[in-house]
Amino acid sequence: MFTSYDISTSGLVAQRARLDAIASNLANISTTRNERGEPEAYRPKYVTFSTDPNKQTRAGGIGVTVASVETSTEPPVMRYQPDHPDANPETGMVAMPAVDMTTEFVDALEATRAYEANIGVMEITKDLGRQTLQIIV
Repeated sequence: MFTSYDISTSGLVAQRARLDAIASNLANISTTRNERGEPEAYRPKYVTFSTDPNKQTRAGGIGVTVASVETSTEPPVMRYQPDHPDANPETGMVAMPAVDMTTEFVDALEATRAYEANIGVMEITKDLGRQTLQIIV
């Protein structure tokens, strides 16, 4: 019974990391400078999952872990904004982060649904344990 909690918990932790990356991408959707204050568009981050052999059960279930948090290699999107402080003085173009709000929202929705599914599994496991104890007592 506790292995199902372990597997669901690993899914919760993984989806939380994914939601953190999505929140960071959305928060920096218009960031045109790096931490040092130099003109450089924010690079979106993406979470990659892998199976976690430490969470494998006798029944064949297996947990998940965050394999890596990768930074996008996609080039920045160039936008014409001549009044922007980071605009190229000759062309008026500004390097903006390659973050697509729609894609980020869909990813957030998917991660939220997966999070809710893992909580549902934990609730069902808890209910089954309670019913088992009622039968025994």
